[in-house]
Order: sequence, then C-alpha cells, then structure tokens
Amino acid sequence: MKTDSAALPDTTTRRTSRLGDPVVLGLSVGFILLFVALSLYDIDMVSAGIGAGFAWTARTLGSYFQLLLLLTFFIAIGVAVTPAAAARIGNRATPDMSTFKWLSIIMCTLLAGGGVFFAAGEPVYHFVVTPPAFDSEPGTAAAVPGALAQSFMHWGFLAWAVLGSLAAVVLAHAHYDRGQPLQPRTLLAPVLGEKLMAGVFGGVVDAVCVIAVVAGTVGPIGFLATQVSFGLHELFGLSSGYLTQLVILIGLGIIYVTSAVTGIDRGIQMLSRFNVFLALVVATVIFLFGPTLFLTNAFTQGFGEYLSSFFSMATMTAETAPAWWMQWWTVFFFAWFIGYGPLMAIFVARISRGRTIRQMILAVAVLAPIATTVWFTLLGGSGIYYQLTGAIDLTEALNNFQFDVATLTVAQALPGGTLMGVAILVLTTIFVATTGDSMSYAIAVVGTGHDEPNVLVRAFWGITMALMAAILLYMGAGQISALQQFIVITAIPVSLVLLPSLWTGPQAAYAMAREQGLIAAPKEASNG
Repeated sequence: MKTDSAALPDTTTRRTSRLGDPVVLGLSVGFILLFVALSLYDIDMVSAGIGAGFAWTARTLGSYFQLLLLLTFFIAIGVAVTPAAAARIGNRATPDMSTFKWLSIIMCTLLAGGGVFFAAGEPVYHFVVTPPAFDSEPGTAAAVPGALAQSFMHWGFLAWAVLGSLAAVVLAHAHYDRGQPLQPRTLLAPVLGEKLMAGVFGGVVDAVCVIAVVAGTVGPIGFLATQVSFGLHELFGLSSGYLTQLVILIGLGIIYVTSAVTGIDRGIQMLSRFNVFLALVVATVIFLFGPTLFLTNAFTQGFGEYLSSFFSMATMTAETAPAWWMQWWTVFFFAWFIGYGPLMAIFVARISRGRTIRQMILAVAVLAPIATTVWFTLLGGSGIYYQLTGAIDLTEALNNFQFDVATLTVAQALPGGTLMGVAILVLTTIFVATTGDSMSYAIAVVGTGHDEPNVLVRAFWGITMALMAAILLYMGAGQISALQQFIVITAIPVSLVLLPSLWTGPQAAYAMAREQGLIAAPKEASNG
C-alpha cells in the first residue's frame, strides 16, 4: 500500500501565489464589477438580456441537463456497489472527522443554498398548481402525493449526486494520490492534459465555475435578507425596508466570514453542527405537535409516488409540459445544481479524507436526499395540511412566487406560532451562512490552489458576495433574481467541466482501489 499521500498536496499543489491565480481573480472580480456596473447603467437591459439567455438555455439545453444528472446518479450508485468503492479518500485509515460532524457539514452546505428557502413553499405550490407529470385536481387530498413527489424530484437523488459524487471521486484521486490541485480544471486534466490545464485555459475554467457559484450564492444571501426583514416586520412590526435588510446582511456576513476564516475544523464544523441540532429540534416539534398522522401518511405516499413516477418526472421536457413550467422549475433547479457542482465536489473531497468512496457516494447521493425529503415533508407537508384545511391560503402568494411569505405563513401556523416563526428564521439564516462560509472557503481553495487558503482570500470572497448582495438589493430584489437566473447560463460551460466525470469517475475509483491493493491490477497483454 502507498504511503499516506496527505503530504503530497503540501509540496505539489503550490502552483499559484498565496493570494490567488491572477486569471481566476481577474475574471471573477471582473464579472462582478461588470454586472454591477451594467446594472447601474441600465437595469432593464441587464434583466432582459439575462432573461432571454435564461429562456434560451432552458428551452435548448434542458434535456441535456436532465440527462447529465440522471447519468451522474446511476453511474455513481454503480461505482458505490463495486469492490473499488472500498478505497479510502486520501489513502488514510481513519477519517479526519467524526461521522456526525462530517454529515452535518454535508447537509448544511449542500441543502442550504436554497432548499430551506423552498422547503415550505414549493410543496404547497405544487399542491395548488398540479405539476405536469400528474393529473390530480389541485387543492385536494389526491394532489398531496404528487406535490411532495415533485418537490422530492427537484431536491432529491439527482440534485445531490451532481454536487458531490463522481466529480468528488475524480478530484480526491487527482489531489490526494497525484498531487494535483483541488480546482475545477483538474476535472478536465484526464481529457485535455495537465499541461493545458495548468495554463491560462485552466484559469478560465476555474473562473467560470467561480462565477457560477458567486451567482448562485449571492441569490440566497440576498433573498435571506428580504425573507428575514419580512419576518421581523410581520412578527415584531419592524421596518422591512432596505436599512433593515442591510443590517441583516452585515450580521450574516460577519457570521459566515468568521466561520470561513476559522476553517473547516472550527467555524464551519461548529456552525454546521449547531444548525443540525436546531433543525432536529424544530423537526421534532413539528412532527410531535403538528399534524403527525397527516405528515406520516404524506411522506409515505409522496416518497412512493417519487419512486414510481421518478423517470416520468426526470425526463419530462418542454414538449410534454408547459415551457414556462419546465423553465422555472425542473430546468432552473437542475442547472443551478450543475453550476454549483465543481466547487461543491471540491468541498466534499476536502472534508471526506479517510472516508471510503462508498461512504462518500452513499452519504451525498442517498442519505442526504432522503433527509431532505423528510425536511420538505415536515415544512411543506405542514403547509399543505394547513392549506387543505383552510387554516392558511397561500395560493396568491405562491402564484406570485413569494416564497418568503409562504415560509413565514407556514411557520406561524405551526405549533408555537411566533416562537416557531423566529426559530425557522434563525434556522434559515444559519443554513444560508453555512453556504456562505463553505463557498467562500471553496472559492479561496480554487483561486489559490491550496487546501488551506490564505484567510484574507477567504474573507475577501465572503465580504465580496455580501457586498454584491447589498448593492443589488439597493437596486431592487429583481436584480438578485436576474443574477440567480444567470447561473442557468453559466451551467452550460460548467456542465462541460462535469461531463468527463461520467467516465473518469469510475476510472479514478478503480485506480485508487488498485493503488491501495484492494483489487488486482489488470494483466498486461503478452508480447507473444
């Protein structure tokens, strides 16, 4: 067996300055400045341009995005059941952190980008507006399984798999066993060659992936400010104006920048663990004191419908469903996850050292999605129950995509009323903070090529995203939406970065297993 390769990156991945690759930094910061400048110059022009690109991408490449997620999930599960999956990340006998800490970071990092924001409202939306895959009458008991199943499709197995399975295996092998940097360019090295990817082109690839994550992360940060300000106004009568939103952004920024600066083993881990404990408390209260029987039945029926209608939902296109629906739901979410894919895979590979490939894939692509479906059932299922019984009416708010209204309305209807509303606002805030800290950290890793990037670089990216959210909110929440739509456009090049992992992922797994003596090397053909 090889010696512990954890030392390799310390000497072989120092390919950039401590402050970062100038190509990655220049293109990424240049995009931010250009987007803000153009928005200041002509907001309508920017929104219209991004909207047109968003619509074209969804219409033209939606099926490609869906197939990429489907193939990623099933190939990853195939790898997980092979003998090669017993290989350990980083060739370490024991994990770097406990299982609970590891799973907490995974759950908080990958779910927080938007799952918490949509958990209450999306199932209710699909309850009052029947998804195209189903024909039940909206707003009736028969519509409950389909409503939950559609939400599970968007936030379930496919979404999680593309965020940290095959790509994470490729990166783990390349980094810990071959000394290549934890950067998106490394995913293309097996196809295009290390020499090309070590140059300017590699910097461009990294920058595109960073831009996608910035676009996808600034959205939740900005929307959190609007959601919390709305909640404080409804619960305590405080102003919901820009000043309140700015104070919220400053507080959020302080939390996640501090967490990112103190690192994975301290701030990121502690924040994630606290959030998981709080989520478990909230979930327990909802289940025990809410509509327990309804939630139990709804989950059973919804998950069963999810499995039985899996392929019909996953492969539905604009030819068989309304184009606007596909654009704003399935394709939007799938493209969003693709945009996050490379940097999330970097983060998963970084925290999974000492875990087996099987553990990593099953945790990310199976266990975490199931936990997500439970969370969506507790919040969204409760919302459906109160909508069905007439305790609340979210039809108008959800038809206008006002998910901040939906979250607070459902929270107030839950046991505890105002107290539960405050708890869910705190929970949502910390969930978004865990996305902010992990992505600040991951962007810094990409920019510097180091496992432990300079704390100033981590702080720079955290502050930059909060500042960008503040500027765009000042212009209007519409610009936050426009930036979030932009991630669908960036999903085009990012998908090409992830695409080779469909075949290099299994290859990397088997290479790791052979290097660790778990499977025999293939016999060389004889010369005779």
